[in-house]
Amino acid sequence: MGNPWEEINLSDYENHMSLDSVYQLQALNAMMREQFAVYPVASIMILGIAGGNGLEHIPTEQVKLVYGVDVNSDFLAQCEARYPALTGILKTLRIDLLDEALQLPPAELLVANLLIEYIGYEAFQRVVRLVKPQYVSCIIQINTGDSFVSDSPYLHAFDGLDAVHHQMEEQRLTVAMREIDYSVQKAEERLLPNGKKFVRLDFARM
Repeated sequence: MGNPWEEINLSDYENHMSLDSVYQLQALNAMMREQFAVYPVASIMILGIAGGNGLEHIPTEQVKLVYGVDVNSDFLAQCEARYPALTGILKTLRIDLLDEALQLPPAELLVANLLIEYIGYEAFQRVVRLVKPQYVSCIIQINTGDSFVSDSPYLHAFDGLDAVHHQMEEQRLTVAMREIDYSVQKAEERLLPNGKKFVRLDFARM
């Protein structure tokens, strides 16, 4: 059985995420500006990079290497095409983070936005151990209703995600990171128009 993210069309994903009633693409973009700016690192790995939302905020005077990881090869191809200014800096990697034989290069900052929901806490711990970052910055979605996908005309494009989705809890992620020697440095919330909210949690290696 393949990963359901491989079957999702990027335009469906981005059109859904950018609807005024969802407003997640815009919220993520604003939050990523600070994720990229706050830490003095030269290398960043972005998990679940999709079409590259937020990459325009990469401080290229400081950051010399950006790994963009995704399981969907079309997402990665479109991401590369959109950001020619990052040629020589951006390296895309088609990887299924649930693969038992997973291999990942090291990076100083690991960014995982709306990603842990689809691999679970244990798989994320394994990824962090492989990448060995000094800093980890995550954005998770906290749901208030029954569905983790907001209602929209594109809703059925995401039907297959039920099979891999994990409900997120701020405390459980904090505990999972502490188990692998990362302590929380920052926590902030951003409310979304449909009653959901984003929680950003940043960690540093102890």
